[in-house]
Amino acid sequence: MTQPSEPASASTASIGALAALLAERTGQQLSSSRTWRIDVALKPLVAECGLATIEQLVQRWRADKDAAMGERIVDALLNQETSFFRDPGIIDTFAEAVLTRGKGGLRLWSAGCAFGQEPLSLAMAFAERGATAEVIATDVSPGALARARTSRYSQFEIQRGLPVTRMLRWFEQAGSDWVAVPALRAHISYRRHNLATDPPPPGRFDAILCRNVLFYLAPVLRTQILSRLADAMRPGGLLMLGAGETVIGLSNRFVPSARFRGFYELAPVRACQSSLGSATASG
Repeated sequence: MTQPSEPASASTASIGALAALLAERTGQQLSSSRTWRIDVALKPLVAECGLATIEQLVQRWRADKDAAMGERIVDALLNQETSFFRDPGIIDTFAEAVLTRGKGGLRLWSAGCAFGQEPLSLAMAFAERGATAEVIATDVSPGALARARTSRYSQFEIQRGLPVTRMLRWFEQAGSDWVAVPALRAHISYRRHNLATDPPPPGRFDAILCRNVLFYLAPVLRTQILSRLADAMRPGGLLMLGAGETVIGLSNRFVPSARFRGFYELAPVRACQSSLGSATASG
């Protein structure tokens, strides 16, 4: 029996069209070092649509002006790499830092939550410290959010970052999968949100996690997003970015935290105004 052939790699023209689609819908830039992901990410969609090549997928999307197909392509191209308590110790350290503000009435925003491991990690970290925190979890991908809302994970996914004690405390086995207990899920609400275009969710937050999202964006867009994040924070709020991300050179609304290493604090209004005044004077 003849096996189906692998979809051919995308041409330069198709790569350009796909990169433009991704940037238009999400603001993410598909750099030359990341174009290899196109073949890997789109092969399942090519097969599902009964097509032979990525070229044919692009041609169908463009010829039919199919908005739903465009959304599915973007969804596939997004990097949803995540795990529980990603980067050892950082979620627990973040929880300890936020808890200096008190143990009740805390509001957290997990921006770019992917499949939900980050907001669930936050809920676990705070609950284990006897604190209550409302977690708003957002993502631009409807597919990722649909999975996140189930709070259901494979054995492989559940073991990434979760020791057995946490796994057994906060998850129940469902066949070969594991599902978060209702008491944990009750603290999280999921909603679709595009960091590049949408205003922040309503209300103010004590802390925001926006990890490993900004480095896919152009500098001008990073600055705009950081400004929106600052607008969404309560005074003295904490911001956590990814290990390779920074606010330096992009925003004066945040400053490196002197109290909590590796995090950023919302700068006092006076400091922001002083910085802006200095810039105006020098101009």
